[in-house]
Amino acid sequence: MSYRITVLPSGQTFEAAADETILDAALHHGLTLPYGCRDGACGACKGKILDGTVDYGKAQALTDADKAAGLALFCCAKPTADLSLECKEVRAANEIPVKTLPARIEKLERRAADVIELHLRLPATDRLQFLAGQYVDILLKDGKRRSFSMANAPHDDTFIQLHIRHVPGGLFTDQVFNSLKVRDILRLNGPHGSFYLREKLAKPMVLVAGGTGFAPIKSLVEHALYEGSTRPMTIYWGARAKADLYLPDLPAQWAAAHPHIRYVPVLSEPAAGDAWSGRTGLVHQAVMADFPDLSGHEVYACGAPAMIEAAKRDFTGLCRLPEDAYYADSFTYSAS
Repeated sequence: MSYRITVLPSGQTFEAAADETILDAALHHGLTLPYGCRDGACGACKGKILDGTVDYGKAQALTDADKAAGLALFCCAKPTADLSLECKEVRAANEIPVKTLPARIEKLERRAADVIELHLRLPATDRLQFLAGQYVDILLKDGKRRSFSMANAPHDDTFIQLHIRHVPGGLFTDQVFNSLKVRDILRLNGPHGSFYLREKLAKPMVLVAGGTGFAPIKSLVEHALYEGSTRPMTIYWGARAKADLYLPDLPAQWAAAHPHIRYVPVLSEPAAGDAWSGRTGLVHQAVMADFPDLSGHEVYACGAPAMIEAAKRDFTGLCRLPEDAYYADSFTYSAS
């Protein structure tokens, strides 16, 4: 059984199963409501039930007076009837609170010779709300910060996943590859960034990743799939050699399972042993060859500054992409 839920003042509606929390159902249908811990302890997702009834669940941060006033915690409450709610919706990155949180290293998984996938577990009473594509800062000694995009989608927030490329001499990446271990504690601050999925638009998307710029692209794609989006997506992943495509099966699986997704890997300098028969050259030039007219598309690009700048120049100048349809995140690398 499912129930129809209306969110006011926006008038947005969605369906929620009887065994599904209001927050989970909203996120699944592309409505981003405020939340914090997702466990009933912080009260960040508190809103008002205007009409209908709910099972309040284990809402620790909800008092009897709150219930009498019609309030509920949407991370715990499950519908028992059709509902009308009063709740603010998150529509832009600046509406999400920035937090500083400790995070314990849960796993360090080597994905390539110079790429580690870092899994960070947040405190049990906290979750980091973010938009698909955003990044966090790792806080280091002496006030230094290192920024990394989150590779997990917002709904999959048990761990924060970061794809970290080793920069020889890098103050933080040397630690990741040489000394950090499981159960070590880091401090992170976020979310940050204006590179995130514009969910209300309907144009076909071209997603361009260079190297570990695949991390936020992964977040965008998994979030869109979670929401059931069928917007056409063409994913280009550029790297030097085959080994640098450090999660090669994942985008191929997306494309095989979803007819609206196409995946195009591009190598700039294939190694002799790669036996590469795919596309070669610069990744943004592969996009231009396939899409000489981008006027009806949105482009999300993430990678090294040279790639980001060349893509913007050529896509908007030669391929007729509107400048306001180009969203980019430029990765820069810092040594110690």
